[in-house]
Amino acid sequence: MPWDDTTRRQHNRDHLRYPTDLSDREWAVLAPLIPPAKSGGRPCTANMREVMNAILYIAGSGCQWRALPKDFPPASTVRGYFYCWCDTGLFQTINHILVAATRELEGREASPTAGVIDS
Repeated sequence: MPWDDTTRRQHNRDHLRYPTDLSDREWAVLAPLIPPAKSGGRPCTANMREVMNAILYIAGSGCQWRALPKDFPPASTVRGYFYCWCDTGLFQTINHILVAATRELEGREASPTAGVIDS
């Protein structure tokens, strides 16, 4: 994909609060994959987009959980969702779906038919 004026506008992150924040298009892809809140108990008040933005901020910046900026949900909330989503395989599912979609955009089959391992 060559960088031209159109692609630069599409992938420009200057309007976002942090460079790691999800754009509206990115969130539209991820939102259906986020599991719904569990039934019973106290209702969920966390904004899932902000939780995902916080996880991406930590992954992108390498900061510690306790150094998460205050405009994100509490670090304990973000950490809880992160570990839960790791345990349930949500991030692997998201990766698989994004890889398949990217391959299809490039005109290739969604799943590779062969692999090469080099030692």
